[in-house]
Amino acid sequence: MIMRIGIVPSLNRFGGGLYQYSLTMLEALCTLQQQGLLEDEFVVFDRGENKAALSQFNRAGWEIVPLKPLTFHEQLLDKLRRIVGEGKVRQLARKFYHRLIALPDPDKIIPHPNLVQLFLAHEIDWILYPGPTTISFETGIPYVMAVHDLQHRLQPEFPEVSANGEWEEREYLFRNGTRYATLLLADSEAGKEDILNFYGAYGVTPDRVKVLPFLPACYLAADVSESERQRVRTTYRLPEHYLFYPAQFWPHKNHTRIVQALGLLKQEHRLRIPVVFCGTNTGEFRERAFSETMSIAHQMGLEDQIHYLGYVPDEDMSSLYAEAVALVMPTFFGPTNIPVLEAWAFSCPVLTSDIRGIREQAGNAAVLVDPYSVEAIAEGIYRLWTDDNLRHTLAGRGWERLTAYTPDDYRQRLMEILEEAKARVRSEKPSYAMW
Repeated sequence: MIMRIGIVPSLNRFGGGLYQYSLTMLEALCTLQQQGLLEDEFVVFDRGENKAALSQFNRAGWEIVPLKPLTFHEQLLDKLRRIVGEGKVRQLARKFYHRLIALPDPDKIIPHPNLVQLFLAHEIDWILYPGPTTISFETGIPYVMAVHDLQHRLQPEFPEVSANGEWEEREYLFRNGTRYATLLLADSEAGKEDILNFYGAYGVTPDRVKVLPFLPACYLAADVSESERQRVRTTYRLPEHYLFYPAQFWPHKNHTRIVQALGLLKQEHRLRIPVVFCGTNTGEFRERAFSETMSIAHQMGLEDQIHYLGYVPDEDMSSLYAEAVALVMPTFFGPTNIPVLEAWAFSCPVLTSDIRGIREQAGNAAVLVDPYSVEAIAEGIYRLWTDDNLRHTLAGRGWERLTAYTPDDYRQRLMEILEEAKARVRSEKPSYAMW
């Protein structure tokens, strides 16, 4: 039975992994349709974040429908966002609203009847959400939703998942998003375990949580020419050898300890190791983390070793990975991370965190370190920087792990999930009438 499936992707380029995940899923669905393996009709609801990204899927013949802000305050926030940027608006909105209204009650759903009517007007049977959003359960239309992390439950000490009402908003989102989903998507067995541990009490059962591991971003080049590498080197004035870390400046990304580790290596081994950072630093917590990172670099006399590129276009990322000596990513968050896979795709050795989820993702194909320990990070960097054989070995192991789960495997799993979702939707009564 052919169904009309809605998709609400997150295509804000500053969204990091959520943006990459959405693109990868759209690309996979498009390929499956072109191969004649999916006969369903897809309707993409466009948030207006990235027209260029959506235009590439016109070849699939999908219907694209604007998902415009429908309330007065949503329209106001949308206009502000365009003027001063996402991070600033998010910060100001939180401070403003939390002074005037109560934080959301996690067990009380706020209905969104206008969106219900929009989805029903387009005869949507169910909706696929590549990223978590309250729209899923506020409309009551059957849905499948990805849950990428539950760090507000696991590590609430990080302000980006707990401060200024963030914890309460996340709990409202995830408690209800998991409770009412037809199916949920997790990146790993560790991610599935987290969902069940925290929300099993609300009716989430193991059979409703499907593991769909990440792939490298679909926009990365399969091969990078020498001329393209040189163009990127020249554009960003890159040092001859460098470590690479593509990550927004959230506190959990741990930029400060990377810089402290480089300072330790300079002091103890007289090594001057450059590192290239890219990613946004807007918003209260990112601005603070960026300022702290650069302040430490100044205090330790490392200014000439820190190369911050800001936002980097998708087309430049392949060369940045391909030219790097290693990816250094001692993050506190998982369960798994896309940059590790992207580094492996370019035979770039990896240093990452020895923590649950990431440990299983990386296996023996990375230098694993304690993200809390500057000394451990420094030792790991030293080993990668000075040992050609180690880098070669890790690059080979990384490639083996990467090729053990291919885009074809991803598409096959995704197709199986879609088929199960369709079967469940056919047998279950839509819940929008409840709201």
